[in-house]
Amino acid sequence: MRYSHQRETIREIVFSTNSHPSADWVYARAKKAIPNISLGTVYRNLKQLTDQGIIRVIHDGSLARYDWNKEPHDHMKCTTCGSMVDIKLPNGNLKNMVKNQHNFEVSDVEITLIGKCNKHD
Repeated sequence: MRYSHQRETIREIVFSTNSHPSADWVYARAKKAIPNISLGTVYRNLKQLTDQGIIRVIHDGSLARYDWNKEPHDHMKCTTCGSMVDIKLPNGNLKNMVKNQHNFEVSDVEITLIGKCNKHD
């Protein structure tokens, strides 16, 4: 794929945060760097970056969020502020349990723990 200033800017925005941003969030940041960029351009470039394996998409209900961290990991999501953070859970036993109990070969496990973060005590 050819170099694209817009795609590189979008990639840099996703890599600059651990907040698992939405396309709208990325668009708002990209607009500051490239005032004439369109939301459609942001969506197209996020899809290309995802298809190339440079970033990954996380489905949070009906919202697509983008993540630069492609290593296997899980998430905690706060129902109060909406923040989503990376965590590492031991999923190896879960894969084995599902295989043994259901004869189902698990290729990937993504767990999102939902609750309230410590900012809202």
